[in-house]
Amino acid sequence: MKSVIFLVVLLLAGPALANHPEDRLDEAVAEKEPAFEATDVRRPPELDVVDGSGEPFDLGGLSDQIVVLSFVPEGCGDPCAAQQALLAQVREAVNVTPMRDMVSFVAVTEGGDGGEKPAASNLITVDPSNGATVASLATRFAELSSREEISPEAHVLDRGGRHAGIFHGEEFGYVNMVLYINGLSNARPPEPGLLDRVLGLVR
Repeated sequence: MKSVIFLVVLLLAGPALANHPEDRLDEAVAEKEPAFEATDVRRPPELDVVDGSGEPFDLGGLSDQIVVLSFVPEGCGDPCAAQQALLAQVREAVNVTPMRDMVSFVAVTEGGDGGEKPAASNLITVDPSNGATVASLATRFAELSSREEISPEAHVLDRGGRHAGIFHGEEFGYVNMVLYINGLSNARPPEPGLLDRVLGLVR
């Protein structure tokens, strides 16, 4: 709890990493966190999932949010449990700051077995659909990485749906992820690309 209080003081004292231009945020976080990889992919892979009521869940519905996306494949065991514990710390730190309403955490699980159940409105657990598995969906997103596979991965999507970066493994500093989210929350939302604008006209 003391670390969360310290982090809140740090964030409220001044926007973390806000003194870095937007194109320096990735570099600044990479200098602090070896597990971080910037991606900058405007259109991430499709996510074939359903929510707890069996309704299709579309990440596009969270386009005004920063999204932290994680996968808990069956049999992942301790690495995924450790990663989910880290993400719970991230969520706890985010949820006691003004960022709470700007960030959603999405966990893709097998049969709703994601460990911790949604205790906060910004934690969403979803299940694979259309014949997909958690492992196959995780592989789709892992292909965005230029590193040798290090699993599990936590993917950060910026507002507008841009895939911004990956935190690899289960030993990254949770404070560094919070600082990265804070940096994204202080950045100007990305302009939609030409394809996004065209699609917006036909919807």
